[in-house]
Amino acid sequence: MNSEDFPVQISPGDTVRVDSFVASLGLFTRSQISRRSVTVRNASGHELKFSKHLRDGDVVRVEWDDPPSSDIMPEPVSLDVIYEDDLCIVINKAQGVVVHPAHGHIHGTLVQGLLYRYRALDEAFGGDRVRPGVVHRLDKDTSGLIIAAKTPEALEFLSGQFRERSVKKIYLAVTRGKPPASEGEIDLPIGRDPRDRKKFAVRVRNSKDALTRYRLLGETGGYGLVQLRILTGRTHQIRVHLQSLGCPVLGDPVYSRRDSVYPDSTLMLHSWKLSIQLPGSGKKRFTAPLPDRFTEILSELGIDPLNPGA
Repeated sequence: MNSEDFPVQISPGDTVRVDSFVASLGLFTRSQISRRSVTVRNASGHELKFSKHLRDGDVVRVEWDDPPSSDIMPEPVSLDVIYEDDLCIVINKAQGVVVHPAHGHIHGTLVQGLLYRYRALDEAFGGDRVRPGVVHRLDKDTSGLIIAAKTPEALEFLSGQFRERSVKKIYLAVTRGKPPASEGEIDLPIGRDPRDRKKFAVRVRNSKDALTRYRLLGETGGYGLVQLRILTGRTHQIRVHLQSLGCPVLGDPVYSRRDSVYPDSTLMLHSWKLSIQLPGSGKKRFTAPLPDRFTEILSELGIDPLNPGA
């Protein structure tokens, strides 16, 4: 089940039916509302009828199911495997690959590649073709390490470490500008931006705690190479936190503007290192090589891409 809070923004004095408002969000069509088990609740948590009218300033929570598994088919997807055993697999996800099927993305996802590679995965997770074995996620345009489980028991073992925040996840980002200090913490709660539902922001209504630790590894010409460790897993956490410091991720189409020196750069954020206990194998540490988009820009900036920091 997915859920998100949405502010109603219409002309003062006007109203909009609940079903019309849900359809306007672009999550799914009117015909998919019943198929996706959509429920809408008010700020007090009470379920609303689709015929009820909403006013400007209302905030509702929309809950819905993932696409039916029958709509999702295994597909051959290139997977850069860093490690695997009988219970889990660690992949260096390419930029542009969506982790699991969702609205607008039901082809070419990492999950569909896993279903194609491991035909028993479907059965192991009771026919779930949407999130079988998904332990955590990366944004579509974030590259790097991601771990998935092959059995429900392994999924619970790995997911428990993410819930307990015992997993060590290290990212690298090339930023426009640099943080105010060479190292520090960003302890700012994150929630959905009330002015733009596709974005997140710090210190907004219904924010959740978010903690990021950073270290500046190199800087030159108005750009920085920053190492980051996230201790919470909020959507767009690094991107929002770096923007809050005035040094957004280079190439970020949502939280930054087009760069004049690197106008064609894509999101310069990479899941670089992962340290985690594996079921039956003990603690393991993995590193994903820097992708070409990193090595090329860092070389131009004069920051050694082969030794960016420990």
